Amino acid sequence: MRRLVSLLALVSVFSIVGFAASWSGTLLDASCYNTQKSADTCMATSKTTAFGVIDTAGKFYKLDAKGNSLATAALKNRADRAADPANPSAAKVSATVTGTDKSGTIEVESIDIK
Repeated sequence: MRRLVSLLALVSVFSIVGFAASWSGTLLDASCYNTQKSADTCMATSKTTAFGVIDTAGKFYKLDAKGNSLATAALKNRADRAADPANPSAAKVSATVTGTDKSGTIEVESIDIK
């Protein structure tokens, strides 16, 4: 019986992890993108509060609240910041986001900004 419970617990953990996916693309200001629908004019900056990622196929995904917090922290710690640490460069920000897609919003587990 103990082995059966352990096996079921192990299977449930792996099934939860199995739903996670990964998206790679450009990190954008979600508020700007919702109004302008242009990735070129909506790059994420240090002032961005709502983030999204547009993948290589051109599909846009919003990030959830946790993702917004992680993206804000990652932008502040970005290695290629300008001379002013409070003002990251305005260049394109590449990101890889891991999480679960919930109708166009990613429930973020982790984010890696390059």
